[in-house]
Amino acid sequence: MMEEMSPSDPNEREPKEREQRTVTAHVARRVLALVAVGAVAAAAVTLFVSDGFSQPEKITTHSEAGPATSGPVTGKTFGAADPGTCLDWTPTDDPATDRQDLTEVSCADPHRFEVAKDVDMTAYPGLEFAPGSAYPGALRFGELRDEHCVDVVDDYLGTKFDPNGKFSVGLMFPSQTGWAAGERTLRCGIQQSSNTGVPQQMTGSVLDQDQSKVWDVGTCIGINQNVPADPVDCSQSHAFEVTSIIDLQQQFPTGIPSEADQDAYLEPTCTAAVNGYLGSETALRDKTLTLFWSTIDVTSWLAGSRQVSCSIGKELDEGGFATITGSAKGDILINGQPPAPPPAAPDGRALPTPLPGAAPITPGG
Repeated sequence: MMEEMSPSDPNEREPKEREQRTVTAHVARRVLALVAVGAVAAAAVTLFVSDGFSQPEKITTHSEAGPATSGPVTGKTFGAADPGTCLDWTPTDDPATDRQDLTEVSCADPHRFEVAKDVDMTAYPGLEFAPGSAYPGALRFGELRDEHCVDVVDDYLGTKFDPNGKFSVGLMFPSQTGWAAGERTLRCGIQQSSNTGVPQQMTGSVLDQDQSKVWDVGTCIGINQNVPADPVDCSQSHAFEVTSIIDLQQQFPTGIPSEADQDAYLEPTCTAAVNGYLGSETALRDKTLTLFWSTIDVTSWLAGSRQVSCSIGKELDEGGFATITGSAKGDILINGQPPAPPPAAPDGRALPTPLPGAAPITPGG
């Protein structure tokens, strides 16, 4: 994934300064692996506890007379949702009350789920979905999502789904009450999940969006046991702060750039962007923070993703991130202490070069 890279002129850099500014590649890889594992586990937990629709009869239904109206409609079944339908609800931590107000909304409005297709499991032979069959467990619903929804979402997007992007394949399924009443519909769709697997509100159809895994400039990503978590206010504990979004299409309009080519372009581009964001060419060094960025692989590029993020954080020698409070634009604390600026670089010496391609992002979300 990420190549070992040294500063362009190591003889002109103080070793102590380099330790204060750069992340080693093996540390970055470890962070990426931890985030990926954490995101997958969290997404599974979300699926398990959500219980699909706690009240499956509360959903906007469709009829032959035309599209459904906005707002919850009480009925006796799970209901139907056409491909491209967008759904929203007020999430709660209580499975008994979650998704009680599930409502169809315009995709132009904030929503948490875009329907790719409803799958009627009674069309499949076997006893698993027959009348009176046992309610599938959480692990089985996870398997059904992978078996049916991945291909459904890929077809819905015209084979343009980015598995490393900001959207993930989602599944809604009947509650135990609905299953006992004979409901066998699985609802496959797309959601934008946080690093811990919680569906976030999104705006606009996924069909019309760049799927790149980026956050808005100024976003701070929370921290949990030294690993990036969900976006938080920058006054709260966080792992890193997004300083700019770079569109690689402008630099590479005709083909898929290699990781090395992306790094060569992003090193000066992200450096200039973070200096502008912080308002000084020495602020990053004085705050002892590290600049890093993401790159786009072939799979994501073919799916249409073109954007990467430049971010700043503080690595730990043992791996992971230090805890930062406050936006880097102002005063910050690192693990509860103000940063101690290193000695000024002697005249003629360059500042250390930040590590390319080390942004702590998660696949599927």
